[in-house]
Amino acid sequence: MKPDVIIVGGGLIGLASAWKSRIKGMAVTVVDPHFGKGTSHVAAGMLAPVTEAHYGEEEVVRINSASAAMYPSFVEELEEASSQQVGYRDTGTLVVAGDPSDRAALTELVEFHQSLGLDSEWIAPTEARRLEPSLAPSIAGAILAQGDHQVDNRRLISALIEANRRAGTELITGSVKEFEVSKDKLKGVLLDNGARLESDNFLLAAGVWSNTIPGIPEPVQPTVRPVKGQSARLHFTSASHSQGAIFPRYTLRALVKGVHVYMVPRESGEMVLGATMEERGFDTSVTAGGLYELLRNARQIFPGITELELSETIAGLRPATPGNLPLLGASGIPGLTIATGHGRNGVLLTPLTAEVISDYLTKGELSWVLEVCSTDRYKQDAQSG
Repeated sequence: MKPDVIIVGGGLIGLASAWKSRIKGMAVTVVDPHFGKGTSHVAAGMLAPVTEAHYGEEEVVRINSASAAMYPSFVEELEEASSQQVGYRDTGTLVVAGDPSDRAALTELVEFHQSLGLDSEWIAPTEARRLEPSLAPSIAGAILAQGDHQVDNRRLISALIEANRRAGTELITGSVKEFEVSKDKLKGVLLDNGARLESDNFLLAAGVWSNTIPGIPEPVQPTVRPVKGQSARLHFTSASHSQGAIFPRYTLRALVKGVHVYMVPRESGEMVLGATMEERGFDTSVTAGGLYELLRNARQIFPGITELELSETIAGLRPATPGNLPLLGASGIPGLTIATGHGRNGVLLTPLTAEVISDYLTKGELSWVLEVCSTDRYKQDAQSG
């Protein structure tokens, strides 16, 4: 018997949409060559509706804030369904200014945050160092964003895989070689092993690869491109402590001579350091220059980073769109729904995306989110321009 929906893509967005659709009554199949090992694996797990608020992106702020509000109940339900913990922490973020010029930029940013009603306040260097003693004495001030939280994205992936298995979702390891479109309707997918899968409904949630799979006509292909991000994972050890390093409590983001860097501390003693923003196509190499820049800028804010043990360097590809809004909903081809283009906010937007996509798949229910993130939004903008 063919499933009610076939989901192409087994990252956070695909897995969460599968789980929600399954518990709402659908028979679900998910296809992915390496479940959870793409962009979702490389992410830092920041849930940052405040510090990811940027000028001209008010609609992005709106959906980010809505999804952030859903996270506590989403985590509670998922942890119960999977019997796994996902490392959700409601500690805030400190956005630190490296020097006076950075301070000027951040004071303007905090005014923008406050104009949107976000929980953001400027604090003096002494107050920032009181809250976070690990910070360098030379910092020029900071923004305190209590509304930012974090989750361990790799544990989140593991929990979603287990929750899907327990719910009865079919997880097929393989690559989709081609979409089969007949008479302007999507009929099936052909896998790299020669297998053919049929359904009346498909969800394309393959991140940056969503517009690389043959078969979908070019006019309705998702408008996404890869944006490379290099990052590193470090660990606080007994040796780090003996050298006087203090492990941060808050997530740290910083502006150092106009360049952004972030550090996400886990309760386990792990720290995620990232991330560059590079337009390099599908290149996922880690470069000495990229890693040097991250460590150099991080050290200006958190000197103790040089005492941490370096355990991993990795690069991932964010699925970006022209206006930084994801592409969600009907594709223009009957039977094909799209959920991709989450850019730098994929982890944050997982609960909201899963809810609105599963409601659309199971009940045909539309929402303001699907309207804001319509899949033809950027094509319409290009035509009108």
